[in-house]
Amino acid sequence: MTGMPAQPLAGRVAIITGASQGLGVAIAKAYLVAGASVVLCARTAEDLEAERQRLAASYGADRVVAQVADVAVTSDIDALFERALSSFGRLDILVNNAGTYGPMGSIETVDWDAWVKAIGINLTGNVYCARKAAPIFKAQRSGKIIFLSGGGATNPLPGISAYAASKAAIVRFMETLAFELREWCIDVNAVAPGALMTRLTDELLAAGPTRVSPALFERMAKLKKEGGTPLDIPVNLCVYLASAASDGLTGRLISAPWDPWPFAPGALADIRETDIYTLRRIIPKERGKTWGERE
Repeated sequence: MTGMPAQPLAGRVAIITGASQGLGVAIAKAYLVAGASVVLCARTAEDLEAERQRLAASYGADRVVAQVADVAVTSDIDALFERALSSFGRLDILVNNAGTYGPMGSIETVDWDAWVKAIGINLTGNVYCARKAAPIFKAQRSGKIIFLSGGGATNPLPGISAYAASKAAIVRFMETLAFELREWCIDVNAVAPGALMTRLTDELLAAGPTRVSPALFERMAKLKKEGGTPLDIPVNLCVYLASAASDGLTGRLISAPWDPWPFAPGALADIRETDIYTLRRIIPKERGKTWGERE
């Protein structure tokens, strides 16, 4: 990325959740290339260990640690943070990447326990990770927290309501946490990675147009045929948001494929001083309507 040093994360330590496949693995690799050490977590021990070995072989066993953890289980996350601190003595970056679509179908037909479990992974699990990171980052007056959000935060997604609701909630939590942590120079942001070709795409296609909306199914089918957002685009955004180049950028939902990051100094000032890249309510006059103000 233009204007960034060759290893913008040199000496830093990152926890990356959901790091046994797909985007999580790609972020871990990019962070290692950028000079960081990483603590990987995922629920599946075999897949996680395979990725640890692969990354350790390329970047050094002393820079890659893996800890089996389900982000929806608080004791697992407690152990994850203890492992990070015992292994490296510090923590600088948290990437909340773990997520699931949850059950697919109309709200009255989906398995309720599965719906609640999806909220536990996508929302409360990610919130608890941030809760664990906050006192560590406050003590050192620095830190970066990155959430993976996406289309579920800004668009209704019939048939995958747990995913949509949790992703929208994550963005509002991110904005709130950014205000809470700003005075300690801790940056908190969310990434909309774009339409990626991942196992989640395959899950939507397997569900079919009767369980998810026909429009969403058609969009995923087109994505499967034509290819989605290249993985390196959201990965590089995660590097940028973890680096000193983005210091002071906080409380924002950044679209990896659409927004003009890395931001020029003037753009950063505009973002800081306005509600650009935040969730907000649209009022009638913003759509050219003359009605809408209470007399």
